[in-house]
Amino acid sequence: MSNPFDNPDGTFHVLANAENQHSLWPTFAPVPAGWRTVLESANREAADRYVQEHWTDLRPLSLQNKD
Repeated sequence: MSNPFDNPDGTFHVLANAENQHSLWPTFAPVPAGWRTVLESANREAADRYVQEHWTDLRPLSLQNKD
């Protein structure tokens, strides 16, 4: 069985947490506590592109605010 998080043909949400860290999440799985959906039901390519465009500073938000 393949990992649904790596499925190139899957449909994903993009999630973000309070630290503005992003994650691709298969649409069939419930969104875990502490995460919110920032992009709904996208193919893998569109979800990856969203993350690349919106999560440009990989430091947690709490560290970014110390600059």
